[in-house]
Amino acid sequence: MSGANTYSLAHVPLLADLKPDELAKIERMCRWKSHDPQEQIIDRQSESKDVFFIVSGDVRVIIHSLSGREITLDDLSEGSHFGELSALDDLPRTASVVALDRTLVAALPQRRFIDLLGQHPPIAFRVMRSMCRIIRASTDRIIELSTLGANGRVHAELLRRALATMTFDNTAEIRPIPVHGDMAGRVGTTRETVARTMNDLARRGIVERGKDVLKILDIEKLQDMVDEMRGD
Repeated sequence: MSGANTYSLAHVPLLADLKPDELAKIERMCRWKSHDPQEQIIDRQSESKDVFFIVSGDVRVIIHSLSGREITLDDLSEGSHFGELSALDDLPRTASVVALDRTLVAALPQRRFIDLLGQHPPIAFRVMRSMCRIIRASTDRIIELSTLGANGRVHAELLRRALATMTFDNTAEIRPIPVHGDMAGRVGTTRETVARTMNDLARRGIVERGKDVLKILDIEKLQDMVDEMRGD
């Protein structure tokens, strides 16, 4: 995209320690591109090695099963980055990334990214922390897939979201309301299973659906249910 100097990476936490002139230099090295909703940004198994910064919008990291079912690995929003794994190990991508809405990304070439890490240890440390988060999340998913049934995986996903917005009175509000198809993609099941599980939780008084919010009314009970299914 032309006119790249009209865009800024000032709101990317990974680059927060850079001085204005250093940040401007990185911005000039990037290729800037806008993507429409559902447009693919990178393809799994592609040979590209760029690292991407999300300037505006949201993206979804996905893989597809052998049967073609889409599995969601993560959602990333403005200020996030992705693609660092291939930039570091020089191997093909492990997942595809698609835009969820109108999204602007800045792509930094692999060599420039490696130079950036070598010249700025705090940025390298943030990348390591980010990769630790990815590894932990992947480990949790592996454990859940091997120890929990489909209902239990839905419970665990809801619990994760609830803990992120938990209030002092053991409740949480999840906005926007989780879409059944998205939930199914995250936990490896069907929309119908998610719908049945959510209806069951509502009958038990654990969740309540509002106009634009899903209320978790008893996080401790939901935690107990997940722990019991795990055998904890």
